[in-house]
Amino acid sequence: MATNVYESPLSSRYASPEMLYLFSPDKKFKTWHRLWIALARAEMKLGLPVNQEQIDEMEAHKDEIDYPLAAQKEKELRHDVMAHIHAYGAACPKAMPIIHLGATSCYVGDNTDVILMREGLVLIRDELVNLIARLAKFADAYKALPTLGFTHFQPAQLTTVGKRATLWMNELLMDLDEVEYRIGTLKLLGSKGTTGTQASFLELFDGDHEKVKALEAMIAEEMGFDAVVPVSGQTYSRKMDSGVLATLSGIAQSAGKFATDFRLLSHLKECEEPFENKQIGSSAMPYKRNPMRSERICSLARYVITDAMNPAFTAYNQWFERTLDDSAGKRISVPEAFLAVDAILGIYTNIASGIKVYDKVIAKHVLEELPFMATENIMMDAVKRGGNRQELHEKIRVHSIAAGKVVKEEGMPNDLMDRIAADPAFGLDKEAILAHLDASRYTGRCPEQVTEFLRNCVQPVLGRYSGVISDQQAELKV
Repeated sequence: MATNVYESPLSSRYASPEMLYLFSPDKKFKTWHRLWIALARAEMKLGLPVNQEQIDEMEAHKDEIDYPLAAQKEKELRHDVMAHIHAYGAACPKAMPIIHLGATSCYVGDNTDVILMREGLVLIRDELVNLIARLAKFADAYKALPTLGFTHFQPAQLTTVGKRATLWMNELLMDLDEVEYRIGTLKLLGSKGTTGTQASFLELFDGDHEKVKALEAMIAEEMGFDAVVPVSGQTYSRKMDSGVLATLSGIAQSAGKFATDFRLLSHLKECEEPFENKQIGSSAMPYKRNPMRSERICSLARYVITDAMNPAFTAYNQWFERTLDDSAGKRISVPEAFLAVDAILGIYTNIASGIKVYDKVIAKHVLEELPFMATENIMMDAVKRGGNRQELHEKIRVHSIAAGKVVKEEGMPNDLMDRIAADPAFGLDKEAILAHLDASRYTGRCPEQVTEFLRNCVQPVLGRYSGVISDQQAELKV
């Protein structure tokens, strides 16, 4: 490992080997070779002076990249595509005259970018499915465990731990819909030529429009696509990049929301990330168990959300049929968004695989607030026994303020139930009042909602992608 040059943390610390390979030079230039072969094969089938021997030669060397020669040629020519044409041609001297015939640089550059984005989205899709599968088990296991709900991060009506997990999962299902849409609608640029007019190919085919159209269709089929963009300038619309990164940004938003919730739950000591035997929470404070995984998700999510703005700015600023100010930013923003979301989903899955729930702490927090929440039921019970609803409402208001003062100003336990039991206006003894403190009475349809959500929304997805679901434990690099 070189230690005297910059190294992206996305490569060294965060992203998976699969995603790192997808955006590697090897994958990129091997895909260029495949595209040149597809072009030559289609041209041969359509009657241009390309022969099988040339194609066989290109096939034989399709996985060989002469990086030193390509670097030398790029230094001379200041053009990366021409440099690799020369490098490939040196290995394929018979095919050299017909490599890239009729094409412009975007034939390999843009088509490769679409191929890599689609393959990257497939990896992301599979990671999303595995994450949803882990959270589904968690939600089902804790579907009936009452916990404080929060609005404005202030205690609100009760929910359950499992129901809260379905909120996280529902956003991930929305993201999965977006990913599937992108995978299904991405199209190759095809063979459009220098300004998108296909003039060079029309010249090669002596004005035969049908052969020009057939050329694109044959290339698309060989590369695994059923369509090419209908019209373009020299490049495909940069809105395609913007759309893909918007989808990735959506995943970052969902993960960041989960991680923020989890950081707050960690502060409340209700839930905790996996914490390994020798893991250190703080270099100065040995007792600390910081939610570092969730914090890392938030950090990376913030980066992806910001990064997604880059291709949006690029898309609006493309002049006419093309301009090259997209290139440098595109080389950075698109791969890094994929690498960062890959890392985010890996961390998220790691957390989801080993969430520690502290049910006694949760119960303690519930009991601290439940007396306030139970007052409506207590009031209705007292009215059934002959009480005046309006008078009881005022008494509960007065008793609640007094009990709240004891909790906040004196740090003492909530004594609201004792105050109500001692008030003869309610006509209820302590036992009758405490019967209203069964937390499960205040969670509404949470258990049923979880069960229905898992059955109706999650299980069809998991069934559709059963072949990609793995029980392998998600691990972190650091």
